[in-house]
Formats: sequence, C-alpha cells, structure tokens
Amino acid sequence: MPQNKKFERLPKDVTPVNYKIRLQPDLTAFTFAGSEEIEVEVKNAVKTIKLNCDEIEIKDAVFKGSSELKGDISYDKEEELALISFPAELKPGKGVLQLSFTGQLNDKMKGFYRSKYTTPDGKERFAAVTQFEATDARRAFPCWDEPAIKATFDVTLVGPKDRVILSNMPVTTETALESDANQKVVTFQRTPIMSTYLLAFVVGEFDYLEDKDSDGVLVRVFTPTGKKEQGRFALEVAVKTLPFYKDYFGIAYPLPKMDLIAIADFSAGAMENWGLVTYRETALLVDPKNTSARVKQWVALVVGHELAHQWFGNLVTMEWWTHLWLNEGFASWIEYLCVDHCFPEYDVWTQFINSDLGRALELDALDNSHPIEVEVGRPSEVDEIFDAISYSKGASVIRMLHDYIGDADFRKGMNLYLNRHKFKNTLTEDLWKALEEASGKPVGTMMGTWTSQKGFPVLKVSQKQDGSSRVLTVEQQKFCADGKAAGDGYMWILPVSVSTSSCPDKPAKTVLVDKASTTITIDNVKPEEWVKVNTGTVGVFRVQYSPDMLDLLIPAIKNKSLPPKDRLGLQNDLYALARAGCCSAVDVLKVTEAYVNEDDFTVWSDLSTSMSSVAVLLQYTEAYPQYKAYARKLFSTIAASVGWDPKPNEGHLMTMLRDLVLTRMGRYGDEPTVAEARKRFEDHVKGTKALPADLRGPVYVTVLTNGDAKVFDQLLELYDKADMQEEKVRISRSLGVTDKKELIQRALEFALSDKVRSQDSVFVIAGVTGSVLGRDMAWKFVKENWKKLYERYEGGFLLSRLVKSTTENFASNDKVAEVRSFFKENPVPAAERTVEQSCENIALNARWLEREEAAVTAYLKNKA
Repeated sequence: MPQNKKFERLPKDVTPVNYKIRLQPDLTAFTFAGSEEIEVEVKNAVKTIKLNCDEIEIKDAVFKGSSELKGDISYDKEEELALISFPAELKPGKGVLQLSFTGQLNDKMKGFYRSKYTTPDGKERFAAVTQFEATDARRAFPCWDEPAIKATFDVTLVGPKDRVILSNMPVTTETALESDANQKVVTFQRTPIMSTYLLAFVVGEFDYLEDKDSDGVLVRVFTPTGKKEQGRFALEVAVKTLPFYKDYFGIAYPLPKMDLIAIADFSAGAMENWGLVTYRETALLVDPKNTSARVKQWVALVVGHELAHQWFGNLVTMEWWTHLWLNEGFASWIEYLCVDHCFPEYDVWTQFINSDLGRALELDALDNSHPIEVEVGRPSEVDEIFDAISYSKGASVIRMLHDYIGDADFRKGMNLYLNRHKFKNTLTEDLWKALEEASGKPVGTMMGTWTSQKGFPVLKVSQKQDGSSRVLTVEQQKFCADGKAAGDGYMWILPVSVSTSSCPDKPAKTVLVDKASTTITIDNVKPEEWVKVNTGTVGVFRVQYSPDMLDLLIPAIKNKSLPPKDRLGLQNDLYALARAGCCSAVDVLKVTEAYVNEDDFTVWSDLSTSMSSVAVLLQYTEAYPQYKAYARKLFSTIAASVGWDPKPNEGHLMTMLRDLVLTRMGRYGDEPTVAEARKRFEDHVKGTKALPADLRGPVYVTVLTNGDAKVFDQLLELYDKADMQEEKVRISRSLGVTDKKELIQRALEFALSDKVRSQDSVFVIAGVTGSVLGRDMAWKFVKENWKKLYERYEGGFLLSRLVKSTTENFASNDKVAEVRSFFKENPVPAAERTVEQSCENIALNARWLEREEAAVTAYLKNKA
C-alpha cells in the first residue's frame, strides 16, 4: 500500500452519540447483513459525512434531520473510509444516519470473522466472532473507528435459535425471527459510553459455568461444548479478581455482567472487550489431567490482565494509539499484582524479572528499538507497537515507579486518575499528573525521561572504603547492544537502591539519580561485605560492577545469601554485558558456575535462557559438543534433586522447575535423562501409564531431539488423538527439535497443513529454528511460501513474530544482506521495524563469534 499520503484522523464535524446496530451472520455463506441507525450530532454544516468502512458494501444511506436526505456513497479503500454525500447541507443539531449494508465473515481473525470448530460428535461448524482492536470494527459496521470517538451501542444480533448469542451487555429480549422460525433475534441492553474497538459479538455453540463475585456481579466462562469443567479455574480466578480490582481502584466494576469466552481461532492471547472478553482456548481452559503448571499460571495472568483493562482501557481509554503502551504496559504490570494476591505461592514478581523486564531490556538495547511512546498515524503503524516495549518495558517502568512512590500513594493516584477521566479519553501525562498529586514526587519529569527516549542506562559502579562507610561512584550512560557509546544527550532520572550483605532483602539506601555521575555513601559496611546495586532488580537498567565488587558477590550467589531476584538480575546483566563486548564471555561462564547450588525456579529459568542464547551461537563452532557437556554438568545437581516424580505436597514452582531442568538435560543429550524419557514415552504411547501433563513437554522434546521418524510419527498420532488445544500446541511446537532433515521438512509442511490452526502455524515454524539446519530450512520455507504467509497474516503481529523467529538467530553478515534484500523485494509495512531488529541481532551474533569464539572454545576444552 503506498504510504506517501499524509494520514488524517476523521473530521469532528459530525460525531456519533448512539449506534443502534442489527447484524445477521450467515454461517454457511460466510456473509452478514446489517443495518444501523446512528444518532449523530452535526457540529458544523457539512454536505459529506466521512466514516470508517472496510470490506463492507453500504446499500443505502439516509439522513433524517430537519428533513430526510438520501446519500450517495463512495469509498476511499486505501484510507478505509466511506464518504456519504448529500444533496443539501446537513444543518448543525441532532440527526439520525440510517445505513444498510453487507459484509464478509472473513477467515483473517479480524473484524467480524468465522471461527472453525468441531462439535463433540465430530462435525465441523463455524462460529461468528469478533476482534476489533486496533482498527477492525470498521469491518463489521460503518463507524467512527477511533478510540476517542466514544458512543453508546444498542446491539441486536440474529442467528440460529440453537446457538449461544452474546455481546457486551446482558440480553433484554429474545424472540423468534418472523420470517424464519429457525432464527432468533436477540437484543442487548445499551452499553455505557465506549470506544468501537471494545465492542464484541459472538454467535456459536458453547457451554458455560457461572458464579457471582462478592459484589454480586454475574461471571460466566464459556467453553467449547462438552468442556465446561475446563472453565472452572478461570471462573475462580475471575471471581477473586473483580473484587480485588474494585478495592485497588476504588471503583466498582462498571457493567452488570462479566463473560469470558474461549474462541477456537484467535490471533492474540485474549482481548478485553468490555463485559465479553475473548480468549484463545489455551489462555482460558484448564483441565486438571492435561494442563501443565506453566499453562495454568499463564491462564491466571491473562485473566488478570484482561480484567484490569475493564477499568484501565475500557472505562478510561487512551486518546489515540500513540498512548497504547499505557493501556498495555499498565495491564501487564497489574496482572502480576492480581495473581500475586490470588496465588502468592506462584512467586510471580520474581518471574516478572525474567518474563518482562528481561525481554524488554534485550529488545530495548537495540539501535532499532523505539521509545515507549511512539507517534502513531495510520492504522497499519499500530500493529508494529504491540511489542515488548509497549507491554514489557511499559510494565517494567510502572513497576519501578510503583516501588518508588509506594503502594498507598500509587493507589490514591490511580483512583484520582480513573474518577477524573471515567468514560473519557486520556494522554499519558494525565496519569503522571494524578500520581504526582497523590505522591508529591516529581513523577512527570522522571517518567518523561522513560517514555520519550528509547533505551535505558547501564550504571557503571566502582567503590572505595572510607572508614566504616562504602562510597560508590555511579556513572550512567545509554546501554547499547553493540557496546558502542551512544553519544551525548541521553539521560534518565532513576531511583537507584543499594542493599548490603548485612541486610540483603531491603535497600540500605535509595537515591534519585538525575545526572551522569553520582556518589552514594552507605554507612556501616565492613570491607569484606558485599553491596548490591538495584535491590530486587526493580530498576530498568543494567549494572556493570568493578571486578572487586563482583568478586565479593560471587560467594553470595553460591551460598544463596543474595536473594533470588538479585541472583537473577546479576547474571542477566552479565550475559547482556558480554554480548555487548563490555566484558568477556569466559568471565561470565566462570560466574555461571557459582549457580551450581541454585534451587529457585525463576533464577534457573533466566539462567537457562541466557545459556541457550550462547548455545545458539556455539552451534556455529566446533565447541558446541563441549558446551553441551558444560551445561549438563551445571544442571546435574538440580536435576538429581528434582528427579522425575513429584514429591508429596510439592509446590507449583518445583513442578515448573522439573519441567525446565528435564527439558534442558534432554536437549543437551544427558544419557540417563534420554533413557528415562524414552521409557516413559513408550508407556504413554502404549497406554500402560499416561504421562502427567507437566512431564509431557520435557519428554516429547527429549525423545524427538534424540529420536527418529518412528518417534515423529508417534507424536503426530498423539496430536491427532488430542482433544485439548493445549496438548496439540505442546506437540506441534516440539516437532521441530529433531535434527533429521526430512523430519524438519515434514514439521514445516505440517505447520501449514489443515491440521494446524492458522494462529498456531507461526509457532510450529518457529519450533524448527533451534538448530543450524532447522534455521536454514525454516528461512527457506518462509521465503518459498511467503505469498501464502503474507496473505494469511498481513497487518497482524503474527507476521512480525514469524519474521523475528525465522531470522534473528543467524550469525553471519552475509545473512544480514540476504534478509534485507528479501524484505526489500517483499515489503512488510507492519513488520519493518522487526526486520531491522532481526538484522541488527544477526550482526551482533556475528560480532560475538568473531570476538569470543577462540577464548570460549579454549575454556570449554580445558573444562572437558
């Protein structure tokens, strides 16, 4: 699409007050018929009404004001607009725009679309469902499809009488359709004032469970037919979560009901439509026999995230997509607060450092990153910012701010913000203003340095002993993934906390650093005691210690007197510094050995991610077999400790640790692990002893990494038999771990077969990229099937995911040129930034190999 035309938002001459919408989907022809009466306010006299419309044909348009006028309809397809021109001017005042139209129930997982499912007796059917964020309500009905143009909605849906029909609000009436007794007409209560992207319609077959929360709000979880018990866990979480947010925000949930529904074909994880939240099946359904601890925790977090949006996003909405990060970053932070409240045993705040802060820092160190807040113009630019910066960095800076101003003032500020702006739209600055009023701290000035510039600082810390005090010198500069100086002009205002070995769990001192170099004095620290900067790894920055400071910390890793969040943050920083060439990879491997007694799931999780990124690079060298031996040795103590079978009353985190450790030992070829996995897999396939859900991932990966075509076929058979989407996802994502060329090819072809849902294909292809051969084959496969893949995912973030996963782990400058030239010939407007980030990562990988290969190889040979 040519993007040279300047994008313009809709004119405000005519704005909607209320939409009366009636839609009738045809579930066999995959079309829908619609009509709407839009009550509008004409602010300035105009002859043409301009509104959003995409892939919809408007049959006729009539404006009823002081007189009745019939409109002529034309379209600007490129700008997704309908222009309705009238023979005379519309005078200022109220009026009604009546439209009738038809549209397509597409198979692109956006707008009003069809979703394929199988009934319990094996019949294939379709549901009609919606996904409107960011700009696809215009595919379901002509509308002013911008977040700031809010209105109320009266929805009527017509569908088969034996189907479940849902929208945002409760049903008011349900009657038979006069012209066809097999169809019913369902009308819903009027919605509050809201944005178009939060509207939702569903027509399909579902079962449900229901309960009321402590405030009497009706909560229902809709599942595929015959699977309502799989909605029980999400229902329990939702019933606890709504009152938690009501108390936290100081505002009652604004709608009379809260529905959560599992949709078969769904591109995102979930979508926060007001009062009717849609989910992928894997993000909502939990089956005690087939669901792993990791997926159960994921369901809790996604439910927490979407329900937070009911206030933060739906009640108060960003004014334009530029402020998307505020919606998503905030919800990504508070989902952890909520799950920590519901399930303290999950220790999710430690996991946050790994899953959110770590991801954000990795992406944000790239030159091709972007500020948290990005000026967004046309709709195609919105998809590009649904990334780890908007979500994970956004959540990380909010966590840092919350820690700095304290929970009580943060809640007070949130309440002020939500009450002041409810049913309206806001800019980022509105939130800072409310939090600043509540806390009396310089929130706006501080946070401006985090939202308006890309990247984050590295703090270079050195120390000297001054009597009984330790004096730290802290210098901040922008951290760059390539280790180069970023030049002047970068400066952050950041709270820096310091803990000591005499009190490791809380800061001895916190200082607001706002210049390039600062000294911090900590009293009563003996010369042999360690000090740790960034207590609890709350700050959004890296720390580079002087060698003497690091030496004092290593014993504290080994004996675990340094708390888990700090052990995790320390190694995460070291691996990033080594990747950037700020310290040697060999020195980092030496520090890694101090983790030999580690028993914390999240620390291991992060460490194993760091080690895997080194493994990916060493696959291009002769040292890879020695590296696998090095990794097996490091994991061997914890592997022996967790074993294969759960201990009585063991916790959630121990279960997740077992999954992680056995998967790694299997991938790195530990013979006893491989033998045990084979034995258990055989029992599982024969039906003599089923594998518990938490062992399936590690066993499938281990037997296939070390297996042949027979194992591959056995897994495909299990896939076909699986009734639960989670199990299908688990199997399909592990098919690519094989090292056999013909099996890798089969896995790739399977990804695009009818057996794999469109939303999952990208992840099946990504599963192949863990080896050098797999990576080359996946990239070749993507290029050969590019037309098909592009058409399927155009303009959605799954396309960015595909580009990233199949390119970023190459490690030669030739590949940079190859990737660039392919995407020059095949432009991807919604993933341009992703292509650049991938090319930058490939170049960084090549540089790391050039710099570190000889020293790392020699070190590993000596260890062998």
